[in-house]
Amino acid sequence: MMTMVSPAVGPVRAASADLLAPNCKTSLTSVLGTQALLFYRLDEREHRRRRRSSASQIDSWATLETLMELPVGEAVPLASIPNEERKRIRSLPSWVAHRDQRMVLRHAVRPLSLDLAVVKVSNWRRGLELAGRFAPYCRRAMLLERAPTQIDEVMMEASFYGIGILVGTGDNVEMLLEPRPYRPERHTAAAWQFIEQLYAQLT
Repeated sequence: MMTMVSPAVGPVRAASADLLAPNCKTSLTSVLGTQALLFYRLDEREHRRRRRSSASQIDSWATLETLMELPVGEAVPLASIPNEERKRIRSLPSWVAHRDQRMVLRHAVRPLSLDLAVVKVSNWRRGLELAGRFAPYCRRAMLLERAPTQIDEVMMEASFYGIGILVGTGDNVEMLLEPRPYRPERHTAAAWQFIEQLYAQLT
């Protein structure tokens, strides 16, 4: 694996512009055992709410699972909730949900959205492995310095796994293959926990 340096960020962003929201932030970050260029959007409302509450990440798996059972911003009568879940609700921090004797109201949401992760590699097979680690969380792509000689094979395999291919160095980076859009089959506590850990790392 090669280290991605700051000057590469602008060209990678430009080559990926069609995939990114205008307000995307970027960060070169060590995550999931590799260095990746991340494009992400803070949920500014949630970010401000957490700052006002002097809160950072939700690091409890049980809390995340409990929150996922509750709608956001909608009061739910406690009487309508099974006893076991009600017990878990009683242990929720006050900043993630408001609770009184009759109802619970969830406030907390994911604090950021991860739009794209790019890993820089010298070997495309290694790129498939490293970029593939981000499959549960976002679109992903590899950055190669030059197009492989067996480009058709590489494009076919990368396309099968939904991984994009960027090629180039310095100011000249182009997108040879767009990554597949990120459409999770279901939302999980594991994915939310990853976002929480990333939020703590990036903010």
